[in-house]
Amino acid sequence: MYKKEKDEIIKAGIKLDRYGLIVLSGGNVSLRVEKDKILVTPSGMIYEEMVTDDIILMDLTGNIIEGKRKASVDTKALLYIYNNMTGVKAIIHTHQPYATALGLIQDEFKCNLTTLANATKGSVKVCSFSSAASEQMGIEAVENLNGKLAVILKNHGVIAVGNSLKQALYSCVYLEEAAKTYCIAKSMSDNIAMMTDKQIEQAVRIFDYYGQGKEEVPEFLVNQ
Repeated sequence: MYKKEKDEIIKAGIKLDRYGLIVLSGGNVSLRVEKDKILVTPSGMIYEEMVTDDIILMDLTGNIIEGKRKASVDTKALLYIYNNMTGVKAIIHTHQPYATALGLIQDEFKCNLTTLANATKGSVKVCSFSSAASEQMGIEAVENLNGKLAVILKNHGVIAVGNSLKQALYSCVYLEEAAKTYCIAKSMSDNIAMMTDKQIEQAVRIFDYYGQGKEEVPEFLVNQ
């Protein structure tokens, strides 16, 4: 069942490695395929070595419907998010270094780049520490997302959500790119140029028109 979706999950996992967001078997990728069913990556397996049958299908109580592998150790957290955020269709968890590093020194990554506004819908909160494999990871994410598409887990990594795997992946990738840029700027000066709330809102709205098959960006948005 869901061969196409399982293949998409594996491809997303490989991209996490390609963009330097995980190493080896770190993190996990999951996708809601029905209102009460999700696909999730197996525990401790390298994405490039996964095949379709390695992806686990389960219901939102954690009962395995299809698959012989052990599911990700973070499944409890993933289930909590899916059960408490019905609009979430995909979750990606990474150990990306730059965003995680920022979480060690501050409680929020303030939005300072249009790409961050585009991909995460604004500033990204840093959650309190929660252990891997704990439901608390999911609780922290739900409590701190506040309409955004990513949170940083203190001493751990990142959880990104989306209405598709693509949206969750963009959130992770551009969060990391913004974190790199911020770290470079911070190494040169403490005088960091920040975006206003109006500029952030503008960037978020403009990104709705990004990509093929969509209308051109309205002039009134560009010229606000």
